[in-house]
Amino acid sequence: VQLVESGGGLVQPGGSLRLSCAASGFTFSTYTMNWYRQAPGKERTLVATISSTGDVTNYADSVKGRFTISRDNAENTVYLQMNSLKPDDTATYYCSAFLTRRRYWGQGTQVTVSS
Repeated sequence: VQLVESGGGLVQPGGSLRLSCAASGFTFSTYTMNWYRQAPGKERTLVATISSTGDVTNYADSVKGRFTISRDNAENTVYLQMNSLKPDDTATYYCSAFLTRRRYWGQGTQVTVSS
């Protein structure tokens, strides 16, 4: 199983970024996918979840209305569109999937929101 995130970077408050996570090594289209984030000195927290078919999504209250999770099962990729970014969104963002008996993680991509 491999999860590879990309798309992070430095953005000003109010700006946007789109994160991508390319998945391989498992039947991507049959699994729920998640995005988590971890700020320095804080616990890793769940940001967004998308069902295997993409028809059900859930978000942390802190990002509702600003972030959108989506997936392309033909490309084995999950996305996180982040709009109206705030300094509090600064964190390392991780793609994740729970397969059978364990949770798998990508290496993370850094998002920094600062002027």
